[in-house]
This record gives sequence, structure tokens and C-alpha cells, in this order.
Amino acid sequence: MIFNKVTHCIFDMDGLLIDSESVYDQIIGSIAEQFGKDFTLEVKLKMLGLTERDTAIVAIREMDLPVTNEEFLKIYREKVRQGQLHPKLMPGVQELIKHLYKNDVPMAVATSSSQTAVDLKTKDHQHVFKMFQHIVCGSSDPDVANGKPAPDIFLVAARRFADSPHPSKCLVFEDAPNGIVGAAEAGMQSVMVPDPQVNAELRKQATLVLNSLTAFKPELFGLPRFE
Repeated sequence: MIFNKVTHCIFDMDGLLIDSESVYDQIIGSIAEQFGKDFTLEVKLKMLGLTERDTAIVAIREMDLPVTNEEFLKIYREKVRQGQLHPKLMPGVQELIKHLYKNDVPMAVATSSSQTAVDLKTKDHQHVFKMFQHIVCGSSDPDVANGKPAPDIFLVAARRFADSPHPSKCLVFEDAPNGIVGAAEAGMQSVMVPDPQVNAELRKQATLVLNSLTAFKPELFGLPRFE
């Protein structure tokens, strides 16, 4: 199967480039437990890919937590600071990013995390993240008016490339349903590497679904093939 040719790649970060979603699950689960609530799979799926502020809104609403948004975020950010120090790279990430960089394919990161959180989570992997032309942080970037599933972050990432490619020339890599919806709204093709718990219905808008980035074949989208 061949898809439309692209020239630029935009990557989500948490759960796709780095193995951080399990830590987020533990953090939000511990906050829920603190108030005698359950952090269910249904709630988790609604949160995947959201900005920090939207995560707070969904958590408080869906689990009926007796805190304000600001109170939730204060607890959440402190736990992130403590728990997100050494996430590992996901399988296939280093090989794919090096390959695209070597072949002069422009790349960006579009993450719902804040700049502070990104700095913490990427400090062990600067040899990989320095290959990206830029990183757009949805929770702290003033140009990102609305978080995923809105298309804003992907459109901002595209505009910040030196040649500002048309959205149709950008390929988005995501693990979260909210990100896949945002990519589609932005007019971009997408490769989804979902959590196994994400059901088929939530995968439908992805252009291509893979179990791992190790299975990605760049030539399907007109990118240089692996040697």
C-alpha cells in the first residue's frame, strides 16, 4: 500500500518517542486514590494526548475530584517533576530519527507537555532530540490556542519549519487518539502506534496503524527507505 508523499515529519513525544505514559498513569492514579476515586481505562483514554490544563479538567470532571484546576495541577506537576526524570526511548525511535536526520528530512516534536516537563524528560536523550528542528510544547506555547484534539499544535509545528510546508506534506506520528483526530483536522496523514488498550474505533482516523515504530517503512510515504 502506498500513501501520499510527504516531506516533513511531526512526532508526538509521550508514549511515542519516550516511555512516559505509564508514569503518567501512576501519577494520575495516585491523585485519584488520594481522594478515594478510581482512575479507570475509560478516563485514561479520554486524557491521552491532552495538555496539562485539559488533563486537569477531564480528571476533575470524570472522577469528581474535590479540587480546583490549579490545585490539581500543583499536585500533578510536582509528581511529574519527581517521577519523569529518566524515561526510556520507545523501540525503534533512535533508528528512525537518525535515519530521517541523515537523509535531511525536517522533523519537529508536537507535544502536549510544557517546556519544563520536556526539559526534564529529554535530558537523558539529547543525542536524539537535538536532531529535531524545533519542539512545540502545547501546555506552555502561547501560539497553541487549543490543545489536542484541536489541530493547532500541528499547524504551529508545520509553520515553524524553515520552508513552512503545506499541512498535506506533513506526516504525524502519534500514539493517542486525541492526537490522531488533531492530525486529521490539520489535514495531515498520520501513523499511529497505539497503546494495546486503545480499541479499533479510536484507531479509525489514522492513516496507518503499527504495533511499533520498528515496523515503519518510510518509502510508503515517499521518504528515503532504510539502507
